[in-house]
Amino acid sequence: MAYPQNVFSNTTFPSPSFISRRREVVYANTLLYQLNVLKTTGRYDAFKLQWHPSYNDKPDVPPVPNHLFWDSDVAKWIEGACYFLQWKKNDEIEAAIKELVEMIRAAQQPDGYLNIHFTAVEPDKRFSNLRDLHELYNAGHLIEGALAHSDHYHNDLFLEPILKYVDLLSQTFGPGPDQKHGYPGHPEIELALLRLYEKTGNPKHLALATYFIEERGNPKGQEGRHYYDVEAEARGERENERPIYMPKPRSYWYQQAHEPIINQQTIEGHSVRAMYLLTACADLLRIEDNKNEKLRTAVERLWSNMVDKKMYLTGGIGAQKQWEGFGIDYFLPSGTDEGGCYAETCAGIGVMMLAERMLQLDLNGKYADIMELCFYNAVMTGMSASGKQFTYVNQLSSTDTDLSKRAEWFTCACCPPNVTRLLGYIGGYLWTFLNDKADSLQINVHLYSSAQLSIPIGDKVVELEQKSNWPWEGRIEFQFRNASEVASTIKLRIPSWAEDWQIVPSLPDRKLERGYLTLPPEWLKSSPSFVLEMPLKPRFVSPHPYTNQDVIALARGPLIYCLEDVDNSWVTDHFKSLVLDPESPIGETKVSADEMGEPYVALTVETKAPVLDVGMELIPHVALEAIKQEASGVVGNLHFIPYALRDNRGGKGHMRVGIRRKR
Repeated sequence: MAYPQNVFSNTTFPSPSFISRRREVVYANTLLYQLNVLKTTGRYDAFKLQWHPSYNDKPDVPPVPNHLFWDSDVAKWIEGACYFLQWKKNDEIEAAIKELVEMIRAAQQPDGYLNIHFTAVEPDKRFSNLRDLHELYNAGHLIEGALAHSDHYHNDLFLEPILKYVDLLSQTFGPGPDQKHGYPGHPEIELALLRLYEKTGNPKHLALATYFIEERGNPKGQEGRHYYDVEAEARGERENERPIYMPKPRSYWYQQAHEPIINQQTIEGHSVRAMYLLTACADLLRIEDNKNEKLRTAVERLWSNMVDKKMYLTGGIGAQKQWEGFGIDYFLPSGTDEGGCYAETCAGIGVMMLAERMLQLDLNGKYADIMELCFYNAVMTGMSASGKQFTYVNQLSSTDTDLSKRAEWFTCACCPPNVTRLLGYIGGYLWTFLNDKADSLQINVHLYSSAQLSIPIGDKVVELEQKSNWPWEGRIEFQFRNASEVASTIKLRIPSWAEDWQIVPSLPDRKLERGYLTLPPEWLKSSPSFVLEMPLKPRFVSPHPYTNQDVIALARGPLIYCLEDVDNSWVTDHFKSLVLDPESPIGETKVSADEMGEPYVALTVETKAPVLDVGMELIPHVALEAIKQEASGVVGNLHFIPYALRDNRGGKGHMRVGIRRKR
C-alpha cells in the first residue's frame, strides 16, 4: 500500500457529493484567497530574505517569533495547490508556484541550509533551540511540498534543494560523537522523511527519521543529559525560565519528549505534535513490516488512551488552551467557561493521518470510524462554506468571550493550508488497494462518497465506482468494472454506529470481520453491481460518564449536530440552561444549499424544553440532582444543524453541541 498523497490521483469525483463540493470551493476560492494572504502578509516574498517590518513584532507566544512558521505556510500552500492542479489547471496558481520555487532555490545557503528566520533574522542561532523554534518542523513541510511538486511537475526543481538540505540535516543530527543528539520540538519532519525515503530509497532518509523517533525523550541523550537541557544551558536560559505554554520548567511532555515513546503510558502534551509523531511511528512500523513489537504496543496504547479517554464527541482532541493539547483522562469540558476546550483543526487532521496509517497496519474498522468522525466534524468545521474563513479552535460550546465565529486568517496560520492540502488528496483516504500480483486485487473501502477508483493492472484498468449522497443519505450504489480476469475481493466498512444494514444482491455470509464486510471473488463475478444500504437514523450520544459532562448530543450517521442562535433565536446564554429529554421525538428536514453551500439534513427535536432557573451559574461537574430544577420558562422545538456547517449564516455566535440531560 502507499501514501494517500500518492494514490489520491487514482480517485476521481465524477458525480456531485459533499466531498466534491468542498473540493470545488477550495479550487475556486480558497487557493487564490490564501495566495493573496501569503502576498499581503509578507510570507510570499519572505524567501527573498529581505527584512520585513513584522520581524520586529513582539511575539504573541514567547519565545516563538510570529513569523517563524512562514516557511511551512508557503510549503503547505504549494503542496495543496499541486494536488489540485493534477485535477484542473490554473495559470495564476502555476505562475505563483514557479516563482516561489525559484525564490526557495535562491534562498538556500551554500551548505544546504534553508530557513527564513535563521537566515534573514538570526543567522548565528541556527539549530540552537530545537525545543521551541520549529526549524525541523518547517523543513518537514518543505519536504512534503517538494514531494507534491515533483509528483505533479515531474521535475526536481523543488526537490533538489530539499535533498541538499536533508543531507545537511543527516550530517548534523545523529548518534555520532560530532553530531547533535537532538530532535524537533514539533514533530513533522519524521513523517516527511519517511515519505521521502519511499521516493528516493536513500537509507540516510530512513535512518534520520528513525533516529528522530527513537532518540526522542532519551534522558541521557547529550553528554549524559536530556538534549533540551543541554541546548537550553548553551543558549544561556535561566534554570527556572520557561515558555509560557509550559506550566513549569522542563515540561517536556509538551513535546512528547519526557521519556522515550515506547515507555509512554498516556497521550500527553500538544495534540498536533502527538498526532504527527504517532503517524510517523505507525509509518515506520509499516516500513519495517511491523517487527518492532515495543513500538507497536506503544502506538496502540496511546491511540486507545486518546480515543477512549481524551477525545470529544466530534473527534476533536485537546482540552487545554495553554499547551494546545491534552489534559488528564476524561477531562473534556465543552467550552472555556467550563475549564477548557481547544480541539484544534490541525489536530483533527492529525488524527485522520494517524488513523489512515493504523489502517495499513491493521484493517480494523475502529480506525476508519474515527477517521470518518474527524473528517466530517472536527476537520470540516474548520473552513467556512465560502472557503475564505477558518477556525483554529473548535469548541463544543460558545461563550461570551469565545463566540462560535471563524476568522479570515491567523498569525500562526497552520490550519487553513492544512485543510486545503487535505482536501487536495482526500481521495487517498476513501480506500486502499493491494494488487501485488497481476491476477489478484483487494480493495478496502473505508469512507463513502460519490467517487471512482481506477487501478491499472497489466494492460487494463479495473474500476470501482460508488454513487451516494453520503453523509445525508445511506444508500451507496457500487459498480465494479473490467475485473473479469482478476481475482478480486472488496471489503466494505460497516460503521460501528450503524444499527442495521443490508447489501443487495444478498450475500451468503454477512459476517463482519473487524468492522469490514468481505465480498469474495465468486460473488463479485456474478454481482458486479451491488448496493449497500445503511439507514441514517438520528440518535442521541453522550460523553463517557467519567467526564462529568451530564449532557446529550444529537448525531445522524457520521455527523454530530449542534444548536445555533440563528435557528433558535430565544437563546441568550449559549444554551447553558437548556435541558433536553432524550425521549423526545426527532424530525428531519432536507434543506437546500442556501448560505451553507451544501444541501443538508436539519434535525428538529419536537419538545417543549425547559430552561432552568437555578439561581447560580451552571459550572461544570455539578450534577443536575444538586440543582434546584425549577423552569423559568420553556422553549418550543429545537432546531439542530451539522456541527461542520456552523457559523455560515451570521447570528450572535451562540452554539452548543451537548445539552444538559433531563433527569
